[in-house]
Amino acid sequence: MNQFDIIDEVGYKSYDFLEEILKFTLKKLAVKNACFSVILTSDEVIKELNTKYRGISKTTDVLSFALNDGVHLTSPINMLGDIYISVPVMIKQAKDYQTGEVRELSFLTLHGLLHLLGYNHETKEDEEAMFKLQKEILDEKKI
Repeated sequence: MNQFDIIDEVGYKSYDFLEEILKFTLKKLAVKNACFSVILTSDEVIKELNTKYRGISKTTDVLSFALNDGVHLTSPINMLGDIYISVPVMIKQAKDYQTGEVRELSFLTLHGLLHLLGYNHETKEDEEAMFKLQKEILDEKKI
């Protein structure tokens, strides 16, 4: 059984839909016994994390901290890690891209989860595969 927590540090208005997208993605990718957190946070917190762990002193939309870097362990529980999402950046991007907050927050959460599962966009091929999967999942869920 997969377990995840959504931790709202900033009092964002509504994110109930994230549970459905996370469960759908985990089932689609046949992920079992995964444990992770999604943290909705402020620009200040995400900037601090970005500076500390990536050496980039600016805010960003989403950061994923994978505990096992995509390697599937033989333990009964697969501890994936944490996904941090800047709510202010998400809201700005939703306006800029004209996607709406539900789609943008779903996209960032899904993007972070795929990173925890070992997907990346370091090469053009990896990027195409990851973004194709993201689009496929969001389209299937009609988000």
